[in-house]
Amino acid sequence: MDKNLIQRTLSGIVYVAVIILCTTPLGAQLINSISPDLVKQQYLYYGLISFLMIVGSWECVKIMKFGNGYEKWVVFPVILVIFYMFSKRYFYHDFYFNFRLSEILALALILIAVITLFKYANELYFDSGKLIFTVIYVALPFSFALGLPKFSTYDNTFSLEVLFLFVLIWSSDTFAYLTGKFFGKHKMAPKISPKKTWEGYIGGVVLTLVLSYFIEHYQPELRGNWMVVGFLVAAFAPLGDLVESQLKRNFGVKDSGNILPGHGGVLDRLDSFLICAPVVYLYFILEKFI
Repeated sequence: MDKNLIQRTLSGIVYVAVIILCTTPLGAQLINSISPDLVKQQYLYYGLISFLMIVGSWECVKIMKFGNGYEKWVVFPVILVIFYMFSKRYFYHDFYFNFRLSEILALALILIAVITLFKYANELYFDSGKLIFTVIYVALPFSFALGLPKFSTYDNTFSLEVLFLFVLIWSSDTFAYLTGKFFGKHKMAPKISPKKTWEGYIGGVVLTLVLSYFIEHYQPELRGNWMVVGFLVAAFAPLGDLVESQLKRNFGVKDSGNILPGHGGVLDRLDSFLICAPVVYLYFILEKFI
């Protein structure tokens, strides 16, 4: 068997295992079986998101090739301050009881950053533009991801929204790839991602909706309607891939990193999550207040 295939398979298994352990009660149960009451699941999830955000931010800084100006040294303090503000909301359950206009504005910034990347890329060749883009593209999505699951400090329950969000993203990518491989004829974005086709995109949406139906049917305790979540994921996941591909293309980079051998970096693996997490969070807060 090809050595690279073995390496890719093993790192993929480790990646999926870490996601499952940190987004379900299994992680805390496993650790607490060794040492009782050592950790709560919400801390494992918070640690996962914190780690991914820090590594993803570092990868983005490397991709965009910051100069030696102050921006390179300011980017991480700014990111940490923003993440700290969201962290307070996470631990005080403030995500689930208060709606803020600032959230909508912050979500709008992600859209503006995506438009800038595709239409006004020259703005990103200045370190000030790189600083703003890194904060918006990496820090905000991971910060909003803290607001997806709900947990209770009383009975140590932890909801599974993030796990099933990952499941839908993985299934959307797989379904789109398989449909495109067998039926794809019309290229979606040939200059950015030559393998993506509109047939694959449609197949990804339809088959992800089928999976979403079963999630909605068998996991009724999840927030929102998961047929809607499935549609949003299938619709926006390919955009996440295109955004990261365009970013690397603009700066002449092949992979964002090598933290996952055979798969690349955090941004390579979570490009769809960076777009889907804010979109699904927006749906959750709108669904709650409509």
